[in-house]
This record gives sequence, C-alpha cells and structure tokens, in this order.
Amino acid sequence: MKSIISTDKAPSAIGPYSQAVKVNNTVYLSGQIPLVPETMEVIAGGFAEQAEQVFKNLVAVCEAAGGGINDMVKVNIFLTDLGNFATVNEIMSRYFVQPYPARAAIQVSKLPKDVEIEIDGVMEVPSVD
Repeated sequence: MKSIISTDKAPSAIGPYSQAVKVNNTVYLSGQIPLVPETMEVIAGGFAEQAEQVFKNLVAVCEAAGGGINDMVKVNIFLTDLGNFATVNEIMSRYFVQPYPARAAIQVSKLPKDVEIEIDGVMEVPSVD
C-alpha cells in the first residue's frame, strides 16, 4: 500500500513529485534543499545555514511520515563542493545518534536554485503493531 506524505512544515514540492512516499513501513524521502517552508526562499547565509535548514526540512518530513530523523536508514548528500564535507559531518552529528544511517556524499556540478546542498533518503517507520 502506497501513501503520499505531505507537510506544510517542509517546503512544498517545486515539481511533479511528493515530499515523500510511504510503502508499508518504508518511506522514500525526496531531496530537500535549504528552502524556508514559510517563504519557499533559500535561507540566507552560507553553507552551514543551508545544511542546517536541509536537516530541519528532513526532520519535518520524517515526523509527517510517523517517524523521526533517526529512523532514516539511508542518506544521500549532494554537495556542490566536497570541501564542505567536514561541516556536513558536524551538523549531521547534531541530528543523528548512533547507530548512524548508511550514507553517500557526492559532489555535483549544480543543484536546484543554485543551492550548495541537497539530501534525500530512506526511512523505516517503526511498526505500530
């Protein structure tokens, strides 16, 4: 059974996709960029502020799906500069506790709205049996 996850606490989709799709206990989260949900504008500041906003957006979608960010089992991080890798690690460590999810960090040439970071992932929502 497939259900669409949507929340106004995260940026609305800016294309033909859903914020997340839940199939059974697995939630597939679309990529989040550093948009402020209330304004749909990129957060002011540099890379650290952008990364922080992306994690806040992920938290909102995870909670809307019935879980939390620590229920994520796979995270894909897209960066326009791998030089920001240490900053991502520092910010990510404030949102996740061990055991950490599997992760990939990939440098890309460009992201939507010229942001510096995008993150997507997969979450396993705890059973409510």
